[in-house]
Amino acid sequence: MRRKPVNSASVRSIGWQDGTLEVEFVSGDVYQYFEVSEFTYAALVRSDSIGRFINTRIKPHHDFKEV
Repeated sequence: MRRKPVNSASVRSIGWQDGTLEVEFVSGDVYQYFEVSEFTYAALVRSDSIGRFINTRIKPHHDFKEV
């Protein structure tokens, strides 16, 4: 999946395709979060804090796997 760089202290890049959100953290770890709507992804891209959005709106509500 193609990811784009983001301006964040904890996240290096993000990408979305067919309901899967892929997040590369600054640690180098990459996770995929499932059943993430395009609307939620758009809100993530526009958010003031990518890391906080992921911690509050993605992690608690979506299944995931480490890639």
